[in-house]
Amino acid sequence: MSEPKVTEELIAKHGINADEYSEIIRILNREPNFTELGIFSAMWNEHCSYKSSKKWLRTLPTQGPQVICGPGENAGIVDIGDGQCVVFKMESHNHPSYIEPYQGAATGMGGILRDVFTMGARPIAAMNSLSFGEVTHPKTRQLVNGVVDGIGGYGNCFGVPTVGGEVRFHAAYNGNCLVNAFAAGLADTDKIFYSAASGVGMPVVYLGAKTGRDGVGGATMASAEFDDTIEEKRPTVQVGDPFTEKRLMEATLELMATGAVISIQDMGAAGLTCSAVEMGDKGGLGVRLNLDDVPQREQNMTAYEMMLSESQERMLMVLNPALEAEARAVFVKWDLDFAIVGETIAEDRFVIMHKGVCKADLPLATLSGSAPEYDRPWVETPAAAPLGDTPQIDPMEGLRALLSSPNYASKHWVYEQYDQKVMGDTMRMPGMGAGVVRVHGTNKALAFTSDVTPRYVMANPVEGGKQAVAEAYRNLISVGAIPLATTDNMNFGNPEKPEIMGQFVGAIKGISQAVSALDMPIVSGNVSLYNETDGTGILPTPTIGAVGILKDLDTIIDGVARDGHVALLLGESSDPLGGHLGQSAILAEFFNREDGDAPHVDLGAEKRHGDFILANHTLIKACTDLSDGGLAMAAFEMAEAGGVGIRLDTDETPALFGEDQARYLIACNFDEAEALMVAAGQAQVPLRSVGTFSGDEITFGAATCPLSELSEIHQTAFARQAT
Repeated sequence: MSEPKVTEELIAKHGINADEYSEIIRILNREPNFTELGIFSAMWNEHCSYKSSKKWLRTLPTQGPQVICGPGENAGIVDIGDGQCVVFKMESHNHPSYIEPYQGAATGMGGILRDVFTMGARPIAAMNSLSFGEVTHPKTRQLVNGVVDGIGGYGNCFGVPTVGGEVRFHAAYNGNCLVNAFAAGLADTDKIFYSAASGVGMPVVYLGAKTGRDGVGGATMASAEFDDTIEEKRPTVQVGDPFTEKRLMEATLELMATGAVISIQDMGAAGLTCSAVEMGDKGGLGVRLNLDDVPQREQNMTAYEMMLSESQERMLMVLNPALEAEARAVFVKWDLDFAIVGETIAEDRFVIMHKGVCKADLPLATLSGSAPEYDRPWVETPAAAPLGDTPQIDPMEGLRALLSSPNYASKHWVYEQYDQKVMGDTMRMPGMGAGVVRVHGTNKALAFTSDVTPRYVMANPVEGGKQAVAEAYRNLISVGAIPLATTDNMNFGNPEKPEIMGQFVGAIKGISQAVSALDMPIVSGNVSLYNETDGTGILPTPTIGAVGILKDLDTIIDGVARDGHVALLLGESSDPLGGHLGQSAILAEFFNREDGDAPHVDLGAEKRHGDFILANHTLIKACTDLSDGGLAMAAFEMAEAGGVGIRLDTDETPALFGEDQARYLIACNFDEAEALMVAAGQAQVPLRSVGTFSGDEITFGAATCPLSELSEIHQTAFARQAT
């Protein structure tokens, strides 16, 4: 079959601009053929090369004594003591999930799990952060049902517990939902596997499922905006098989134990192309592939299709040839393909052979390392206008507005479709703040959370970036975990627009300040740009996934509020009226307004207050941070979890619904409250009593309502409106 002629139209369809194509010609000293054009397109698109973002990503703090491996590998690795480490990462599958919700979300889950076990870690936890359009939009229900079903269908079959996450709705996501998937696994620190190839003449081995035409061009599609041709992009969405992935994980981990693996890489975005080029480049070697030996499930596949296919459940490995028989036996046992498809070479070349014909001959290091790097023009986001007048509202009416919104209603409809207890080590379930998973066979545990407030980032990218990290930090602290490190998923619109690039730059600056101050370095992550449809972008959504450790299970804060407990508020408002309402949930849900500035994040206060919680955990029965909905929402959720009413001393709107940062609500016995007050005075942190837990009503000042009535609203609103 003859290859298409490379034309201007074909170049443009591959997402390559005129300057980039000129650079390709300069590198090759000739025109590329069709397969070579596809390879350059795969390696140089936004999704794989980070060409608009890497200048700023380099400014993120990524190091610390706990960090074993930072960004650049399949996942980040952090030491948790006793010769063990946690391996974790978050990635997006936004565009595929909008086009084909079930498979898009399912293969997003599959990809992030492979990133973890490729490093030699057995996955122990998953989370997801989901952003959808308005519940009244005609596509939203289909997306919600399809995405949740896809995540559950893949994760449940694979056998990993989903222990946390978040779901939001906003008109800005009407044309472009976000599906961010997180996975974490455990490994021994002396049994970590990396992707850099080594040794000349070593076999390059294809592992896993067969290659098909699904996902061809997926990475390029993920680096472009949507328009009215969206349905034509459906063939670029991959198809997943969780049972094959489960076998692939077991086979891979067993293979690693044989000593046969020199290096190994997941076949993710851009499939065989990206995995082979990255392995060769990191090892300073060239790679020669013979596509005749690639296991195929479809007839008459071309070199172009095989190199760009994103078929799932596949890995690429450089093999110790002395142990080929042992390695092959493992994959035969698990009924998976094991095929030697090439070799490492000393020359800096990426050579692709198919049916005796050279289909590509490219300089490998240049292909990988010379992708364009853009210093995109950017403009700072203008300062938000001061918040206008916000009238006093009936506290119960305000609380009902929050509880009945799908943004703040219980998400049990979502997480009950996920297996939360598989593997038997889940200690804290979704819906109760950070998830907690025991490190199997030990007295340690890991805590996981995912956080961002996009409306804050839209109003003030620097403070919004700081706040995303700070909220993740507080969620870990609230269960008694010491924060360790973070991963990020930077979801933004078109970076070629200076105002969008300004949002990205501001968020990076805020995140950098926060992870540095809170000792939570970024060890892995993902950038997803061009999240736009017909020129309308999403809210800037830099999702933060964070991991913390409980070195002793006795330190976990895992109780609930009980009748007679005192309600204590740690932290204070920076607003003289008693609460920051700019960009708040109550403003959006009750007044249908999104104005004012994001709340200021005092990172020094965040650290002091977090340290205070950890130092006094034995005095605390239950703890939650204050975020969306402020004190009112935190009080209700803590009361509902304990099945007990609460009386707060105030009914003022700012004091109840303000979203000032660095604050926690604590439940404890009266004598413990006195001890905490003394400790707070010594630590010079603001702590005061704001009410008591008792009865079966929610009471804010003079306003009251039965807990059962409010709980009914909270528990049913999501499924009623969004599914």
